[in-house]
Amino acid sequence: MTCSLCDARKAKRFCPAVRSEICPQCCGQEREETLDCPLDCPFLIEARQREKRAGIDPEKFPYKDIRVSETFLRQNEDLLTALGRFVAAAAAQTPGVADSDAREALDALARTYKSLQSGVYYQTMPGSGPAQGMVAQIQEMLQQFRAAETERTGVTRIRDVDVLGLLVFLLRMAMDEDNGRKRGRRFLTSLYTHFPPAGPLGPQAPLIVQP
Repeated sequence: MTCSLCDARKAKRFCPAVRSEICPQCCGQEREETLDCPLDCPFLIEARQREKRAGIDPEKFPYKDIRVSETFLRQNEDLLTALGRFVAAAAAQTPGVADSDAREALDALARTYKSLQSGVYYQTMPGSGPAQGMVAQIQEMLQQFRAAETERTGVTRIRDVDVLGLLVFLLRMAMDEDNGRKRGRRFLTSLYTHFPPAGPLGPQAPLIVQP
C-alpha cells in the first residue's frame, strides 16, 4: 500500500488526522503543518519528546518592563490557575485553534490590560478569528470569576495589574513552547496538562517555572 499523501512511498503507519495509512516521511513533513494532528497521536507524542526548540531568549521577552518573579507567581497562584484554565477552556472550545492563535489572544489581552495602567481603557482585538473567539471567552470567564469572588467574599481582590502580569507570563510560556509549526499545539497541550478545562478549581500540576 502506498502513502495516501504522497502516493509514492510505502505506507508504514496509520495517520488519525487523515484516517489512512501514510509514510514516515510525510508524517514528519506534514505533522502540524498541513495536518491537524490529534493530541493523543502516538507519533506526535513521540516527536514532541525528540523535538529541539530554540526557546525564547530572555532578552527578547515581550513586555520587558513587566517583571514576573517566582514570588509574584506564588502569591497569585489561584489566579494563575484560573487564567490557565480559562485559556485552555477557550482553546478547547474553539475549532481549528493552534498555538499561534493562543499567542495572539494572550498578546491582545495583555495590551488591553496594559492600557488600563495608563488610565485609558483600550480593547485590543487580534486579527485571526480563532484568537478573537478565545479573547471573548477568556474575558467572559474572567468576569464570571471576579463576580463569583465578590459574591463569596463581598469584595474582589483581583487587581488588573496582577492579571496583566500573569497574562504576560502565559504569553512568554507560549513563545517558549513554540515549535515553529503552523498548526503546532505544544503550548496548548501543556496547558491542558496543567489546567484541565473541565472540573472545579483545585490543586493542579505545578507551573511555577520561569520561561
